[in-house]
Amino acid sequence: SLIDWDSIGRQGKRFVVSGPTRDELGGFLGRPARQPLRVFVGLHSRETARERAELALAELERVGAFERSVLVVATPTGSGWLDNGAVDALEYLHGGDTAIVSMQYSYLPSWITLLVQPDRPEESAHTLFDEVYAHWRTLPEESRPKLYLHGLSLGSLGSETSADLFTLFEDPIQGALWSGPPFPSTVWANRTRDRNPGSPAWLPTFRDGSLLRFTAQENALDRPGQRWGPMRFVYLQYASDPMVFFSETLAFRRPAWLVGERGPDVSPHLRWVPLVTFLQVAFDIPMATTVPTGYGHNYAPAHYIDAWVAVTDPEGWGPDDTARLKERFADVHPRP
Repeated sequence: SLIDWDSIGRQGKRFVVSGPTRDELGGFLGRPARQPLRVFVGLHSRETARERAELALAELERVGAFERSVLVVATPTGSGWLDNGAVDALEYLHGGDTAIVSMQYSYLPSWITLLVQPDRPEESAHTLFDEVYAHWRTLPEESRPKLYLHGLSLGSLGSETSADLFTLFEDPIQGALWSGPPFPSTVWANRTRDRNPGSPAWLPTFRDGSLLRFTAQENALDRPGQRWGPMRFVYLQYASDPMVFFSETLAFRRPAWLVGERGPDVSPHLRWVPLVTFLQVAFDIPMATTVPTGYGHNYAPAHYIDAWVAVTDPEGWGPDDTARLKERFADVHPRP
């Protein structure tokens, strides 16, 4: 590897060495599979974000990532963590014919990074995407991999701004999966504000659903009458996630997610009280990952599976395959 092992940190090492093997993938799918490719560049791998992105691209080229069918530029959380439930699911869906690249920008948990290094995730995500995208678009369209974005928590905030509108028009990528978008996320906030009338703030619908959809514990991505366009963007979010639904305005204004129908995972006893609700949700943020899977900021592998199926549309994949994979992940990726 071009990347020094000791420079990628604990989370980077965990990401690189974990995940399903080719034999595990082939055994589950009942057909030959490929060994998934994973590339991670740490804060100590190079001095600047631009140098780290250049190193990531060089390593992607070295391992043959652009010869795979699916390429994902993933932005990690503040600590450099990528959820195994998210990345492993993608590799199963595509039989290991995948490459995932990520780049560290902090050592701190996401909620602390928001306070002391708020610009880091966007800068890092934008720099890495620019480097990968510039090379990707030089490749023949018929043979280059499908290109996707992914991010969890603070990684979602960075990832959603990494590809601007002009980029998407000029040479479109294929889509993105963002989970647990944090409350400072302006792109997420704007799409939620512009939701279709009658749809709840915790599970919005946006226009005709051909470009962007939201989902939660219950899969809301395959509603009758909706069609997908050539690009597919999905937000996975839980109504009980304080990292998503905290807001400074909670101190003096009732939030939209407590008006009308509320999320199934939000207590019916929760009432908005000026300042009190603000403090309640604020104090929930540091504890948001300690709750059982499928609640708060602890996203379930099964829900990633539904989302990746919708975003990447794996060839030959059906509902029975989804059910089998969810059963497998329930055993392989137990949560508290």
